[in-house]
Amino acid sequence: MPRERTLSALDEYELAVDEIVAACDGDLRDALRALMLLNERLELRLEQLCEVHPPHQRLH
Repeated sequence: MPRERTLSALDEYELAVDEIVAACDGDLRDALRALMLLNERLELRLEQLCEVHPPHQRLH
């Protein structure tokens, strides 16, 4: 059942979760696995960026 769309950040997260679970055919375990793998990839990318641009070289 689709959720009503609003500007709330929490609603945006709810929609994203619904989409992820739907993409995994409703399997919550597969959805969690997909999110964990994505998080791992993002952490690796962040580490790579920090190696190229150490914290003391950042503008903010």
